[in-house]
Amino acid sequence: MSEEKSEASLVKKVFIFALLFGFLVMGVLAMKRALPEPKEERIYKAIKVYSPYKLEKRIGGLSIINTKTDEKEKPSSAEVLYRLDELDKEWAKEHLSVEGSDVVIVRDNNETVKILIQTPQERAFIKSFFGI
Repeated sequence: MSEEKSEASLVKKVFIFALLFGFLVMGVLAMKRALPEPKEERIYKAIKVYSPYKLEKRIGGLSIINTKTDEKEKPSSAEVLYRLDELDKEWAKEHLSVEGSDVVIVRDNNETVKILIQTPQERAFIKSFFGI
């Protein structure tokens, strides 16, 4: 009888630890999914200056504002950085191109701005993130 009780308590302990481990794994995966894509800081910041999409703080979190049209999007807190990346990628398809060792930004008034690509990692980032 005592042998059955010890087996039952062992099963309960294993079940509790397995449950805790499962929740830990789910939490780590959720946090990893909520992070935006890694970016090459120098080139991303230089291009981002010309993007019309900016983050605006609000009481309920963050909203995305289009500085050209003053339209605001209010995605959930978990989705705001993903949505900002999507909007930047859509904008880049119309306004960015790579010519030699430069990223060329064509602004709305047909003015062009060139940004030098300094490293192969920056070139790979532009190709993978913006799709150009």
